[in-house]
Amino acid sequence: MIENNDPQTIPNLVSGIEAILFISGSPVQVSHLADTFNVTSKEIDANLDVLEHDLINGRGIRLLRYGGKVQLTSSPEYSELIEKYLGIETTSKLSRAALETLAIIAYRQPITRPGIDAIRGVNSDAVLKSLLSKGLIEENGRTEGPGRPILYGITEEFLQYFGLGSIGELPELFSDDLEDITNNIGILKD
Repeated sequence: MIENNDPQTIPNLVSGIEAILFISGSPVQVSHLADTFNVTSKEIDANLDVLEHDLINGRGIRLLRYGGKVQLTSSPEYSELIEKYLGIETTSKLSRAALETLAIIAYRQPITRPGIDAIRGVNSDAVLKSLLSKGLIEENGRTEGPGRPILYGITEEFLQYFGLGSIGELPELFSDDLEDITNNIGILKD
């Protein structure tokens, strides 16, 4: 913990944040970074903006922000190269049904399976199980209604898979048409 209470005298806060994110294998709470550097979360966010800008300009890593947490991840454009280096199979393509379901969840989260089924017009049980096993969606609680259906939302892995830094980077939704929603998610992987 840095003892100095004056954030102006902290030498290169951006580099300190980058070092902590680099050694951390998992997402870090912004509030924890603020406590570590003895500054406000707002100051951490401002320095994260600087770091994110630096990383976007031709670097091999990106800053991922989601749910009050932040993490360094590899740039999506290097995924095939990284997979080749690590000797793992290329990431499998998602089916049309999976893309539809992901798009609905991403744009409507939190949403229940009956809500997804109503939009898609078919049962989504198998697709939801597949997306859960891939870590692209997660259970975010239950509704208070009859049967207390599970609420689904996207995960940090979803953002990484599609090369997004935050949910705010999703393409703007121009209609509620399922085809348009699916196309918005589909263009992210092309």
